[in-house]
Amino acid sequence: MSNLKSIFVLFCLVAGLVSPALAQSDTESLRSLVDALAKGKYAETEQQIGALVATGDPAVAPALQALGAGDLYFRKSDGQVYIAEKDGKRFTLTDPLTLEVEGDAGKREIKKIKVNNKLRRVIRSALGSLTLMAADPNVRVAAAEAIFKAQDPAGIDALETALAAETDDNVRLVMEQARAAAVLNSDLEEAQKLAAVETLSEMGNREALSLLIGVRSNSEGAVRDAANHAVEKIEKSIAAWNTAQNVWYGVSLGSVLLLAAIGLAITFGVMGVINMAHGEMVMIGAYTTFVVQEIIRTSAPGLFDYSLFIALPLAFLTAGLIGIAIERGVIRWLYGRPLETLLATWGISLILQQAVRSVFGPTNREVGNPDWMSGAFDLGQMTITYNRMWIVVFALLVFAGLMLVLKKTPFGLYTRAVTQNRRMAASMGIRTPWIDALTFGLGSGIAGIAGVALSQIDNVSPNLGQGYIIDSFMVVVFGGVGNLWGTLVGAMTLGVVNKFLEPYAGAVLGKIFVLVFIILFIQKRPRGLFALKGRAVEA
Repeated sequence: MSNLKSIFVLFCLVAGLVSPALAQSDTESLRSLVDALAKGKYAETEQQIGALVATGDPAVAPALQALGAGDLYFRKSDGQVYIAEKDGKRFTLTDPLTLEVEGDAGKREIKKIKVNNKLRRVIRSALGSLTLMAADPNVRVAAAEAIFKAQDPAGIDALETALAAETDDNVRLVMEQARAAAVLNSDLEEAQKLAAVETLSEMGNREALSLLIGVRSNSEGAVRDAANHAVEKIEKSIAAWNTAQNVWYGVSLGSVLLLAAIGLAITFGVMGVINMAHGEMVMIGAYTTFVVQEIIRTSAPGLFDYSLFIALPLAFLTAGLIGIAIERGVIRWLYGRPLETLLATWGISLILQQAVRSVFGPTNREVGNPDWMSGAFDLGQMTITYNRMWIVVFALLVFAGLMLVLKKTPFGLYTRAVTQNRRMAASMGIRTPWIDALTFGLGSGIAGIAGVALSQIDNVSPNLGQGYIIDSFMVVVFGGVGNLWGTLVGAMTLGVVNKFLEPYAGAVLGKIFVLVFIILFIQKRPRGLFALKGRAVEA
């Protein structure tokens, strides 16, 4: 037993002495391979890259990255290879293995190791091979994607080794796609290439389409036929996803128009008031959001993700109170006189714009996106941003809430009564002047909370509301004056039509076509899609 213990102790001592020596030997071996990059022509450089990859040591990755970026140099005096960064008239030299600064050199003391496009592709594939077995799945995915883009057959063996050990299904799928891309660029047998075409066909995106178009042009026989069939399949799939993406863009635009127009549907549709200051109510809501976020940034930064929830009721109250003040101070004297109302509210809009310029300045103000409204996600071949998605949800919630208020509350009953027959409502004891003021305030308040949402996708400036006022009137007139369901249908219809016209006619010309369509439409249906009997119609 004592002999075994003695042998064990001796082994440990020897291992402790030999391990540093082995590590030093490995480092010197890697350094000699890196230094060999400076010798020979492009073909020899490619062989040295292969030798570095064969070590499987991730320490060589910085040297390869610098080589591909054109930052790898060798010193003429001793052939030592460094990563060189220009610092004034001299170059800072960094060891490519330890990444420690080793001094500097003049331009005449070093020489760049040149690479061509073929070597750059080899380097991309090599870097991918080095990281295919990394512990982090994101690193493995990035490595497989690098090989997919390079389409380098040299990466096939590394991919097959990585696939044999891969347990993550998502990473495995990306690796299989990368292997298929490499196989199609190799001289492997036809059966493997046909399987690779099928793999890329299932991938079904633009990258696969571009690769398969090249295969179709450069192949013959069964591979060419399979590639042609896959290209047709992917083109049909992409066309369908493009249509779905345009529909989503249209719904997104429609939700913005709905938010901007739904308050106007009350003030214009129900009350018959042509309110040119409606856009400024939207602007006030956006500036309320800016003020709330500024206070939170300076006083309670931890609450920033909740800033929009704090801003919503404040924007509603601020814009609603201003709307009530406008109705009580100006508009109540002008009922039944649409031209005077238009001129008066236009003047009010100019006053509000100038007031905001005086307080906040004429330049755009920054309103930040909370974390839950930042970023995007992919749905098939569609990209959906979180801010647009939540605005669609918010617009529908506002619409549903307003419908409940008008259909299920005493205030909603009084508003509908005044709309249908003002004199009869007054004779029944309804205080019509206050209903007018509160209805106008409700419409203005909804415009204010629309400004909270629009602050997340548009510039907050004194002119914010002017970009939506004309579109809002078009939505209300097209949908049916005073009908909220008509406003919803009108907003979504005009949003989708706009997005389908833009690729062919451009944004400006597309909007002109929509305006012409609405003019022609109201010649046939003057009351819009869903006509509603009300005070404005009777007048």
